[in-house]
Order: sequence, then structure tokens, then C-alpha cells
Amino acid sequence: MKTIEDLKRLRDKVQAQTNLRHSSGTQVIVGMGTCGIAAGAREVMSALLDEIAKRKIQNVIVRQTGCIGICSKEVLVDVVRPGEPRITYGNVTKSDIPRIVTEHIVNGCIVNDLVIGKITE
Repeated sequence: MKTIEDLKRLRDKVQAQTNLRHSSGTQVIVGMGTCGIAAGAREVMSALLDEIAKRKIQNVIVRQTGCIGICSKEVLVDVVRPGEPRITYGNVTKSDIPRIVTEHIVNGCIVNDLVIGKITE
């Protein structure tokens, strides 16, 4: 960082990512337990935040959770759209994120080849 403009760009990026954690609407939950982190959850979380910010998608809450006991399927990412079942994606990599964001979060179409669970109420 060499200029005040660089600092302003960094501030804007961090604020946009922070806003993603506090809006309403669709929820995206990333498993960030030790097992998830070892499998690449930090990279997946970063890719998710970047993709949502890049597309300027509104009304998405991005959260993290600890281990839920399916360590062999990490990285786990849940997508909960209002009024729809909770979908759990397993073995997610950062390269899967643009597809999950485009197909499921934006267009409402489940990415079936990555699904490991579906919770209905």
C-alpha cells in the first residue's frame, strides 16, 4: 500500500465483506472447524466473500460454524434461501464457489453433483 487511494480501496473492500455478514435474506454457512480449515475452508470463505462482493449481490448473510461431524466431506457449505430447504454442499473447493453462487444463490437452482444433504422443515 503506497497511497491514500490504496488505503481507501482496502477500506471499501473490507466494509463490503463485513456487510455480507450482517444483511438479511439468503444465508450461506461455511464449516470452519479445525477439520474444515485443514480441508481449505479459509480459502473457500475468502472465495465466497469475493464472489458475492464482485457480483454486488445483496441480501446474503455469510456465516461460519464449527465442526458438525462430517469431517470426511469438508469443506461444507450450506445455502439457505428463504422459504426453501437447507442444502449442504460437501467437498467444496474455491473453484466450486462461482458455480454455487451463480446457480444456487442467484438463480435458485441446486448444484446437485455437490449436494450431500437437504434439510426440510
